[in-house]
Amino acid sequence: MKINELKSTSTSSKQRKRRGRGSGSGLGKTAGRGVKGQKSRSGVSINGFEGGQMPIYRRLPKRGFKNPFKIKTQNINFVTVNNLIKKYSLNPNEINEEELFNKKILKRSKGHLKLLNVGEPEKSINFEISYASKKAIEVVEKIGGKIKLTKK
Repeated sequence: MKINELKSTSTSSKQRKRRGRGSGSGLGKTAGRGVKGQKSRSGVSINGFEGGQMPIYRRLPKRGFKNPFKIKTQNINFVTVNNLIKKYSLNPNEINEEELFNKKILKRSKGHLKLLNVGEPEKSINFEISYASKKAIEVVEKIGGKIKLTKK
Protein backbone atom coordinates (compact mmCIF):
# COMPACT_ATOMS: atom_id res chain seq x y z
CA MET A 1 0.00 0.00 0.00
CA LYS A 2 1.30 3.42 -0.98
CA ILE A 3 0.21 6.88 0.09
CA ASN A 4 -1.09 7.69 -3.39
CA GLU A 5 -3.20 4.50 -3.37
CA LEU A 6 -5.08 5.33 -0.16
CA LYS A 7 -8.85 5.83 -0.55
CA SER A 8 -10.24 9.20 0.52
CA THR A 9 -12.63 9.27 3.49
CA SER A 10 -15.48 11.74 3.83
CA THR A 11 -13.59 13.85 6.40
CA SER A 12 -10.32 14.06 4.48
CA SER A 13 -11.86 16.10 1.64
CA LYS A 14 -13.54 18.62 3.96
CA GLN A 15 -12.51 22.18 3.10
CA ARG A 16 -11.68 24.88 5.64
CA LYS A 17 -14.18 27.65 6.32
CA ARG A 18 -13.33 30.81 4.38
CA ARG A 19 -14.43 33.60 6.67
CA GLY A 20 -15.32 37.07 5.50
CA ARG A 21 -16.05 36.10 1.88
CA GLY A 22 -19.55 37.49 1.38
CA SER A 23 -22.96 36.98 2.98
CA GLY A 24 -23.70 33.88 0.89
CA SER A 25 -21.03 31.91 2.76
CA GLY A 26 -22.79 32.41 6.10
CA LEU A 27 -19.59 33.87 7.53
CA GLY A 28 -19.43 37.17 5.66
CA LYS A 29 -19.17 40.74 6.98
CA THR A 30 -17.99 40.22 10.61
CA ALA A 31 -16.79 36.64 9.95
CA GLY A 32 -18.40 35.19 13.09
CA ARG A 33 -16.70 37.70 15.42
CA GLY A 34 -19.80 39.69 16.37
CA VAL A 35 -19.87 43.47 16.22
CA LYS A 36 -17.18 45.94 17.36
CA GLY A 37 -15.13 45.72 20.53
CA GLN A 38 -11.68 44.41 21.36
CA LYS A 39 -12.51 40.79 20.63
CA SER A 40 -13.64 41.57 17.10
CA ARG A 41 -10.26 43.02 16.20
CA SER A 42 -6.96 41.23 15.54
CA GLY A 43 -4.19 41.02 18.15
CA VAL A 44 -6.48 40.32 21.13
CA SER A 45 -4.66 39.42 24.34
CA ILE A 46 -7.01 39.58 27.31
CA ASN A 47 -6.32 36.31 29.12
CA GLY A 48 -6.24 37.06 32.83
CA PHE A 49 -7.36 40.68 32.29
CA GLU A 50 -10.23 41.59 34.62
CA GLY A 51 -11.29 44.97 33.31
CA GLY A 52 -8.78 47.01 35.29
CA GLN A 53 -9.54 45.23 38.57
CA MET A 54 -6.49 43.72 40.24
CA PRO A 55 -6.27 40.22 38.72
CA ILE A 56 -6.64 37.15 40.93
CA TYR A 57 -3.08 35.99 40.38
CA ARG A 58 -1.88 39.29 41.88
CA ARG A 59 -4.47 39.40 44.69
CA LEU A 60 -3.43 36.03 46.11
CA PRO A 61 -0.27 35.87 48.24
CA LYS A 62 2.82 34.00 47.15
CA ARG A 63 3.30 30.83 49.16
CA GLY A 64 5.97 28.20 49.68
CA PHE A 65 8.73 27.07 47.40
CA LYS A 66 9.85 23.98 45.53
CA ASN A 67 13.05 22.45 46.86
CA PRO A 68 15.19 21.59 43.82
CA PHE A 69 17.32 19.20 45.92
CA LYS A 70 14.46 17.08 47.27
CA ILE A 71 15.06 13.35 46.81
CA LYS A 72 11.95 11.52 45.63
CA THR A 73 11.40 8.15 47.31
CA GLN A 74 8.62 5.61 47.18
CA ASN A 75 8.08 3.39 50.18
CA ILE A 76 7.72 -0.36 49.90
CA ASN A 77 7.37 -2.84 52.74
CA PHE A 78 7.50 -6.57 53.36
CA VAL A 79 3.79 -7.00 52.54
CA THR A 80 4.39 -5.41 49.12
CA VAL A 81 7.57 -7.43 48.57
CA ASN A 82 5.78 -10.71 49.40
CA ASN A 83 3.01 -9.83 46.93
CA LEU A 84 5.53 -8.90 44.21
CA ILE A 85 7.40 -12.20 44.67
CA LYS A 86 4.14 -14.18 44.29
CA LYS A 87 2.64 -12.11 41.46
CA TYR A 88 5.73 -11.75 39.25
CA SER A 89 7.47 -14.97 40.44
CA LEU A 90 10.63 -13.07 41.40
CA ASN A 91 13.65 -14.82 42.85
CA PRO A 92 13.79 -13.82 46.57
CA ASN A 93 17.56 -14.46 46.62
CA GLU A 94 18.22 -11.52 44.30
CA ILE A 95 15.70 -8.68 44.24
CA ASN A 96 17.20 -5.66 42.54
CA GLU A 97 15.71 -2.16 42.40
CA GLU A 98 16.88 -1.65 38.80
CA GLU A 99 15.28 -4.94 37.78
CA LEU A 100 11.92 -3.86 39.27
CA PHE A 101 12.08 -0.61 37.28
CA ASN A 102 13.22 -2.23 34.03
CA LYS A 103 10.46 -4.87 34.15
CA LYS A 104 7.98 -1.99 34.73
CA ILE A 105 6.79 -3.54 38.00
CA LEU A 106 7.38 -0.21 39.78
CA LYS A 107 7.71 3.27 38.25
CA ARG A 108 11.12 4.91 38.20
CA SER A 109 9.52 8.38 37.92
CA LYS A 110 8.07 8.08 41.44
CA GLY A 111 11.58 7.95 42.89
CA HIS A 112 14.05 5.56 44.50
CA LEU A 113 12.79 2.73 46.69
CA LYS A 114 12.90 2.69 50.48
CA LEU A 115 12.17 -0.53 52.35
CA LEU A 116 10.16 -0.07 55.56
CA ASN A 117 9.45 -2.54 58.36
CA VAL A 118 5.75 -3.26 57.81
CA GLY A 119 4.62 -6.87 57.85
CA GLU A 120 6.84 -9.94 57.95
CA PRO A 121 9.00 -11.33 55.13
CA GLU A 122 7.92 -14.88 54.26
CA LYS A 123 11.37 -16.05 53.11
CA SER A 124 14.93 -14.86 53.50
CA ILE A 125 15.40 -12.09 50.95
CA ASN A 126 18.53 -10.60 49.39
CA PHE A 127 17.96 -6.98 48.39
CA GLU A 128 19.83 -4.39 46.38
CA ILE A 129 17.89 -1.21 47.10
CA SER A 130 18.49 2.55 47.48
CA TYR A 131 17.32 3.03 51.08
CA ALA A 132 16.03 0.95 53.99
CA SER A 133 15.02 1.66 57.56
CA LYS A 134 17.21 0.30 60.38
CA LYS A 135 14.40 -1.96 61.63
CA ALA A 136 13.85 -3.39 58.14
CA ILE A 137 17.57 -4.19 57.82
CA GLU A 138 17.52 -5.91 61.24
CA VAL A 139 14.48 -8.02 60.33
CA VAL A 140 15.97 -9.13 56.99
CA GLU A 141 19.32 -10.04 58.55
CA LYS A 142 17.57 -11.85 61.42
CA ILE A 143 15.92 -14.32 59.01
CA GLY A 144 19.12 -14.83 57.04
CA GLY A 145 18.85 -12.30 54.21
CA LYS A 146 21.06 -9.42 53.16
CA ILE A 147 20.42 -5.81 52.17
CA LYS A 148 22.87 -3.88 50.02
CA LEU A 149 22.17 -0.14 50.02
CA THR A 150 23.06 1.66 46.80
CA LYS A 151 22.52 5.21 48.19
CA LYS A 152 23.29 6.58 51.64
